[in-house]
Amino acid sequence: MNPQDLPRWATSLLLPILNLLSALLVAGLVIYALGESPLESLGILVNSAFLNPEGLGYTLFYATTFIFTALGVAFALHTGLFNIGGEGQMYVGGLGMALVVLNMDAHWGPWVVIPLAIACSALFGAAWAFLPGYLQARRGSHIVVTTIMFNFIAASLMNYVIVSLLIPVGQQTTASRQFAASGWLPRLNEWLPVLGQTPVNISFLLALAALAVYALVMRRTTWGYGIRAVGLNPHAAHYAGVSIKGVVIGVMAVSGALAGMAAVNSEMGSAHQLGLNFTAGAGYIGIAVALMGRNHPIGMLLSAVLFGGLIQGGFDLSLEKSNIPPETFVFIQGLVILFCGAMENLYAPAVAGLLRKMKKPSTA
Repeated sequence: MNPQDLPRWATSLLLPILNLLSALLVAGLVIYALGESPLESLGILVNSAFLNPEGLGYTLFYATTFIFTALGVAFALHTGLFNIGGEGQMYVGGLGMALVVLNMDAHWGPWVVIPLAIACSALFGAAWAFLPGYLQARRGSHIVVTTIMFNFIAASLMNYVIVSLLIPVGQQTTASRQFAASGWLPRLNEWLPVLGQTPVNISFLLALAALAVYALVMRRTTWGYGIRAVGLNPHAAHYAGVSIKGVVIGVMAVSGALAGMAAVNSEMGSAHQLGLNFTAGAGYIGIAVALMGRNHPIGMLLSAVLFGGLIQGGFDLSLEKSNIPPETFVFIQGLVILFCGAMENLYAPAVAGLLRKMKKPSTA
């Protein structure tokens, strides 16, 4: 049995678990070298991120953003496109959201402001991703190059807009004015008080709905079939009547819309203003979440929760253990990305050999 011929349960479940355990093992060795107990540190991280209800609220808050950015990556990957522009698409989506809220929150109620703001965040994100998609489809520009360059353009554009146009007179922080209450997303602790004063909000429910729609589109629609066909064999898809250029442009627009919606969680659900650098690398973490989740909706949900838990648990771990710096969670994230991304098939030959040995007696 070749590593490429492993059963789906092995590639989707067993290998990611082995890779995750390997990342935690290396992280534990580093923590031990810092003079702390790896098991005790792991216990603090797990308790803070998943077992404590309030900590779980923060974990789900961070995971919400990662779900949207991961979906933006996963849609494109099904077409064979590597969209690494989620950071810029989220940034520009936040601009669209803020323009709606800042111009309407004083005159309209939440039932008008919130849906329009979410729609504009998706529209602006889609427009920002449409351009690289068009260049790829019509001009042959490489999607990786264009999307990463658009990240830098978006950062420069947002720096100009926020600093020069949106900062109120006399304010020192690089952010817009505070949104009025009509531009705030309802928080889940209004229905689940056990979550405490955490910023997890209804955008988490939107993220779950987006995962369900993603699964439905990819597996139960003609368009989803065309997307997967283009990704697997563009020549065969062309002869089957699929418009390659149309699929590329459409998929990139949808990917950008999903990444743009990620801005709603942090800006309307927590900060209640448009701030500089609010993306905080979420677009790049979405790449890791999509790869680790194997582009599967459940896999991406679990992966997003894991990365959210690393942020929440790592922060509390650094508070309780003075020898462990706050950047530890970034280091652990890097290890997870290394083992589950670049080294995802590290254990594939061994697993394939073990399954081959187990299969021989049964065959005999």
